[in-house]
Amino acid sequence: MPATRRVFLMTTAAGALAQPGANDRIRLGLIGCGGRGRDLLKMVASSGENAAITAVCDVWRVNREAVAAEVQKIFGAPPFQTTRYQEILARRDIDAVLIATPDFTHPKILADAVEAGKDAYVEKPFATTFEEARMAYDAVKRTGRVVQVGTQRRSEAKFIAAAAAIQKGVIGKVTRVSMEYHFYEPRWRRDYHMVKAEDVDWEAFRFGGRIQGGFDPRKLREWQLFRDTTNGIPGLWMTHLIDLAAWYLNDPYPKGAMAMGGVYLWKDGRQTSDVFQAMLEYTDCLVTFAMSLTNSAGGRNLWFGTRGVLDAEANRVSGDGSNDPDRILQPYTLPLPPDVESHMANFLRCVRTRATPRASVEAGYAHAVATCMAAVSLQTGRRIGYDPAKRELV
Repeated sequence: MPATRRVFLMTTAAGALAQPGANDRIRLGLIGCGGRGRDLLKMVASSGENAAITAVCDVWRVNREAVAAEVQKIFGAPPFQTTRYQEILARRDIDAVLIATPDFTHPKILADAVEAGKDAYVEKPFATTFEEARMAYDAVKRTGRVVQVGTQRRSEAKFIAAAAAIQKGVIGKVTRVSMEYHFYEPRWRRDYHMVKAEDVDWEAFRFGGRIQGGFDPRKLREWQLFRDTTNGIPGLWMTHLIDLAAWYLNDPYPKGAMAMGGVYLWKDGRQTSDVFQAMLEYTDCLVTFAMSLTNSAGGRNLWFGTRGVLDAEANRVSGDGSNDPDRILQPYTLPLPPDVESHMANFLRCVRTRATPRASVEAGYAHAVATCMAAVSLQTGRRIGYDPAKRELV
């Protein structure tokens, strides 16, 4: 029997497994053993939940074996290892997967995971193309699996406090938002000269032909710099903050988006922008996002309302700029909600209880719509809209 057919049949059988009970250990497969995969390992270990990573997958032997050793040290048993994520999905002893692979692989692995009967924690961005975002969303909704998207600000106390304040009208009607993140560095450059072809399952990394050409260690290590593996700053960083717009404004999709940018400083062969700016129109609110790798000054996360301003990074509200008779008279710091469980603990608890996680598939799809609109605008030079009835970019 061909390997792909065998994995499919095993995966289908795996989907029929019962969910872990209240006292059962949740068995996790980690797909992707790079920086984010290591972070997720630490998050599981510190979650306080009865869970363990029992299988790991990475196309690069060096990363995979290093993480496998750490898993054995933390959880007390050597994990199953593979270069092909389908083998993890086919295992009957895996309850859920953690997806920490390069951005362009997220939606396909997620869709395959939920179709295999696995719950999933998927790193952001939810997708780098709109078509794949819609495909993954539909797969999750069709299967009813528990999915947490890795937009961790939804589990941080100060951002929860800010969401509640805006939704309660503390700063009045919000009509303008300004978000910026800046660095002064050739971000996402990594050494790749130590990568040997014999240590990499290059066919698995090519992901069904998504990546053309032969073995390329730079693309393996610096995939954030190339158009066939990412949509650039919209997915890599804008995701973090534009997710707040849908959440705080209770308005999932922008009506339109325009973006500009380019490689203005770090002319090192990268194809993704080092300076980027997008403007997105939500209902009665204009949201701007900017990021550069050319000067680190100017970071901000400001929400402008008729009664004043909320600084979501400083967790502070004031009456600045308002002439409203009901404006905020004295600036103050928002009180924080107590005992907020971590993003990973929230996911693992929901795996057990079947509740909806904080960063649901709806939230992931919403940020993907916004970031894909901005990415397409950058590519085409035109304003991009979204038709929620047809679920199409226009």
